[in-house]
Amino acid sequence: MADPDQPQSLPQDIPTALYIGHHESQRTAAVTPELLGQANLAGYDMLTAPLTTPHFQSRVLTCLEEYVKEIKTAKHAETLPLPTIAPLLPEDTDLGPDEGNIAIIGVVSPWIDLGSPDPLIAHVSRQVFSLEVAYAAFVGIGNVIVHGPIEGSDHVQYARAVLEGLGLGPYVQLQILLPITGELELEGAEGAHLSELAREKYMPAPSEEDEAEPELFGTWETWNTIRAMGQYSNKLTVALELPRQLPSLELQSRWFSEPVRTLVMPRTTFLRNQAGYPVLDKGHQQLLSRFLRLKFAPWVLLADVDPIEAAEDALGQSGPEPTPAEAASAASKSKAADTLAHLRYMRRLQQTQPSRPPVEKFGQGYQDYIQSPLQPLTDNLESITYEVFEKDPVKYEWYERAVAVALKDIRAKLGEDKRPIVCAVAGAGRGPLVTRVLRASKSTGISIVPCAVEKNPNAHVLIQRRNATDPLWNKQVLVYKSDMRSWPGPTIDGKVNKVDILVSELLGSFADNELSPECLDGVQHVLHPDYGVNIPQSYSAHFTPISTPRLHSDLLSRSGEDKWELPAVVMLHQYDDLCRGPTQKNGQMQSVVFPELTPEIKDAWVFSHPIPEAIIAHAAHRAGGTLDAGGFTGGDGKNEHNVRTCHTRFSAKNRGICHGLAGYFESVLYAPEDRKLPPIELSTNPITMDQKSKDMISWFPIFFPLKTPLYVPDDAEVEVTMWRQTDDRKVWYEWIVEVYQKVGGKRWKLGGSVLHSSRTNGCLM
Repeated sequence: MADPDQPQSLPQDIPTALYIGHHESQRTAAVTPELLGQANLAGYDMLTAPLTTPHFQSRVLTCLEEYVKEIKTAKHAETLPLPTIAPLLPEDTDLGPDEGNIAIIGVVSPWIDLGSPDPLIAHVSRQVFSLEVAYAAFVGIGNVIVHGPIEGSDHVQYARAVLEGLGLGPYVQLQILLPITGELELEGAEGAHLSELAREKYMPAPSEEDEAEPELFGTWETWNTIRAMGQYSNKLTVALELPRQLPSLELQSRWFSEPVRTLVMPRTTFLRNQAGYPVLDKGHQQLLSRFLRLKFAPWVLLADVDPIEAAEDALGQSGPEPTPAEAASAASKSKAADTLAHLRYMRRLQQTQPSRPPVEKFGQGYQDYIQSPLQPLTDNLESITYEVFEKDPVKYEWYERAVAVALKDIRAKLGEDKRPIVCAVAGAGRGPLVTRVLRASKSTGISIVPCAVEKNPNAHVLIQRRNATDPLWNKQVLVYKSDMRSWPGPTIDGKVNKVDILVSELLGSFADNELSPECLDGVQHVLHPDYGVNIPQSYSAHFTPISTPRLHSDLLSRSGEDKWELPAVVMLHQYDDLCRGPTQKNGQMQSVVFPELTPEIKDAWVFSHPIPEAIIAHAAHRAGGTLDAGGFTGGDGKNEHNVRTCHTRFSAKNRGICHGLAGYFESVLYAPEDRKLPPIELSTNPITMDQKSKDMISWFPIFFPLKTPLYVPDDAEVEVTMWRQTDDRKVWYEWIVEVYQKVGGKRWKLGGSVLHSSRTNGCLM
């Protein structure tokens, strides 16, 4: 068992995994086992391969041309059935079943147009698409790249075809090849593109929009249509092409939140350094590093850079030793002719990735993993759960500082009264806070009576043993096995005493979601009426709308309908903030992936302790239902003073999809009596975390999901109403999200969620 008294070391960085593939837009050589072997020797992990040959393209074009001739000469063209493409022939494809196909990414013919406005072209394209994807599934190719819709293509028709393709093989993953914005830079299809054969009567008339600059988020909008039609299938991902000039960080962050399976880097993505070798600029390096921090990092596809055959020649060259003059000449030429320069550079980047932040090291394997919040009042935690939280390098240090300052303040208030100060840890667990209280007493030289209260019978055994064996505890800690709400207070010299400092660590991911208010109200009777202080003294909940396709897809795959009503604890990583404040110039939020982008995070509510005695007395009078008709949502209403509600408005500059709310908390452990001294605080709020409790790892954010994602247009407003409810037996949350936009001086409601409520699965008191 780890010693909770000692600083716990964080896990080391795991080596960065980077799988690199090779793509040729117009690959002429068949991808054979021999070619795969050459690629592997060169250092590539995979190759792309066209699923069909030029022979198949020629056959399709011939079929199409014959049909067009037929309808031109037919008297009743509308009665002719649409043409059908015969199944693949041996000469139509170079691929066959092979165990090496696991290293092949199939490429659907780029010359088809699945969303063509001409029903003939769309019909033929769908047949080609189905034949090729089905054959890829048959020969064991698990990943298939499909070129995204071309200009003028119907995105909904395209998306419908892709949806059908998802069912053509149980293990086939479709990657939609899209530019990050604008148009693809990869070379197009060789030969005629079917879109060029579309009949004029089906082509839309030119408009001014055709001449306009492409919208920044236009490509993402296309992907959103495809993804929504595909019902967030985890078999549908993006192959994202990176251009030479990266777009704004806002768009980069959006794509970061999407299921990008492959980053495609054409030759044009790279610059040349002074020595003539290919390199990425700092912006591309940073974006790559961000993607490589994901739990499932995307692959990298080097496109149209260096032919594999040339790389083999470079690796296999042998001959007599060159003369010094020949060697010098060859070295100067190799800078421009190094056939593995791009690959070598990417491998070098792989080995020089920056270290991950402490919270990521701590949460390795838990990125975007949905967990239910703890219910410490009804469940007795396991030792390993305590041990995980005791690894925090910041939290307990901050608690010790808070106790030390509180001891000094109370000692000053007591004046001539030299009695020991009574310090109790309510919910002591395995005792780490007790240790910190004892250290604070030792460092300040102020004598205390330490107490530990714990309801978990198993943890109670451990802290009794620690009291008997730990030299710092030295049998001086008064240990009580009790629910803190039933504890009468410490017995000192035969008399029940009050507590001067009541320390607890009951905070949840949303501050109050583990019932800290209810627990501290219940134990407030032991607090000294004149000098008593709580640590923490207050805590507040905060939230913001986010886009997180990954979590939404995860929830869709789970059974039951109550999954949409359950706030979940999640180490949020692959997400995008929909609403933002002013951009950070120096990237001050080092705890997030895009520190330059500041989320707009609003306050929900605050709890402070101790609460006024009048409120405690009124709650006691309501118990039993003798005072009034009872609580609004059930029960006697004795806990109704802990009900909260908020209504907040956020501004969204860029369009997006709201999948739910990310929740955080801030807490004032202790504010010194000397107001010139700063308060000692904890925070998981990304805006204030680095300032208040940098590198703290004990809490992940909380996620409030939406059953139906909400579309948020450019320059919209997102309104959130949230409640903390109670019926005296449990506490639950309710939330609703609405979208508005101002048009022509009027404010229009564009959509809204249903009311979500965790009442069925509330936190039991």
